[in-house]
Amino acid sequence: MTVTMDEVLDFISQLPDAIKVSKVQEASARRLREIDEEAFAGLVAGRRARLNDSLRPVLLRGLTGTVQERNRTGSRAGFILDEKSTRRLRTDPRNGEPGKPKYRIPEDMTRFRLPGNGVPVACLEEIEDD
Repeated sequence: MTVTMDEVLDFISQLPDAIKVSKVQEASARRLREIDEEAFAGLVAGRRARLNDSLRPVLLRGLTGTVQERNRTGSRAGFILDEKSTRRLRTDPRNGEPGKPKYRIPEDMTRFRLPGNGVPVACLEEIEDD
């Protein structure tokens, strides 16, 4: 039996209490996690990737590097920029005013690991090795 989206929405709108609605919400959250896991399963440590246009800050968009370990939930991953992207970020005028860059990258550093708790996996696009 195929159920339409309108039928699903109608069913949810007729649920009698918050407990029943929360069960639907929990099932939806589980399914979203499954979909994310399937969509980003190939983004494992060691894979090359590009930071896509949904990432903020904007100055990181388009940079490339290597995916590192994922967090406990798998929703974020460490990311090390390759040499070309490290140079680009170091010299990008959007990286802050001289002497006060947002990302401090020493001149002798060839690969830079983005700080923080990782990049959202949804902001990574797998790319083929050069």
